[in-house]
Amino acid sequence: MENNENESEVKKPVSAVALLKDHLLPFSILLSALILSSVWMYTAEIEARAEKKDINSEKITRSTLEGKVLPEEGVLLPVRWNDLGVKMQSVGVIDGKRFTMLYEQRGGLNEEEKSLLNGKDNGQIRITEKNSGILLNLFWALGLGNKNNVLDYGPMKDSRYGGAGNFASTGGWTLAVGGAMEHYSRHPFVILTKEQQDLAERVSKNIYRPCCGNSTYFPDCNHGMAMLGLLELMASQGIGEDEMYKTALVVNSYWFPDNYLTIAKYMESNGVDWPKVNPKEILSKDYSSSSGFVKILQQVPQQSTGGGGGGCGVDAGAPSAPVKQQGGCGI
Repeated sequence: MENNENESEVKKPVSAVALLKDHLLPFSILLSALILSSVWMYTAEIEARAEKKDINSEKITRSTLEGKVLPEEGVLLPVRWNDLGVKMQSVGVIDGKRFTMLYEQRGGLNEEEKSLLNGKDNGQIRITEKNSGILLNLFWALGLGNKNNVLDYGPMKDSRYGGAGNFASTGGWTLAVGGAMEHYSRHPFVILTKEQQDLAERVSKNIYRPCCGNSTYFPDCNHGMAMLGLLELMASQGIGEDEMYKTALVVNSYWFPDNYLTIAKYMESNGVDWPKVNPKEILSKDYSSSSGFVKILQQVPQQSTGGGGGGCGVDAGAPSAPVKQQGGCGI
């Protein structure tokens, strides 16, 4: 009798509720996993879209900013070049053969650039991303070779520095016939009146460049010497002081694209659109000197445009390259 009862207990059928309970737990776990997986995938997709949107927004913003600072079509400078390339070759400040050979290694000179070097009837110059390097070198040669009081009596001649020939702007110019110092402040390419000279000097003292801490009045590197040549040319052709600062900012921007895009972004973050900035203020030591720019940079995330800085040799940089050229201190 006892055995029958035990046997009966063993064979007792499992209820439907028990079966449901046994299968519900694994099913619940599976369902929860599917739900969590779906939520995770949805969240990841949203985050990816948001990140992509931020990147695209940044690209759009940067593209707009570049259009303001570095117009793709370039900027027409308010100076006539005329036959300065021919004149500089005629006295040896530029060795035309060596200059041409240098640029043959970089893809060669286009017709407009050949005209600046060899033509006699050149009008106004248009600076672009592609020709900013060759313009830097042409203005460098002009600033170096033109007879001017800034070179004769300014900081370049200060005895503390051991002579004017010890700077990047002089020792670095290796495309002359003979040594660079044989042409230093020697040739009357651009003759200024007293008023024009005073204007050029006054403006030169207020224009800095991001590669060093000196103003154009102390043109110890190629950018300073090139800017000096440009200022002298503008002064000789009757360009006013405000226009000189405006032009200098345009030129500096093409020579130092990363720096001025960063400064422009900083100004926009402070509610000032780039076309409305004060050129004289932006060119000052507080923004455009190496030390001033570092302070600006600390307040704006650094982003490179793809251009690289050069050294202080004649073969630094490649002005004909399709990317933006960050101005180095060499040819």
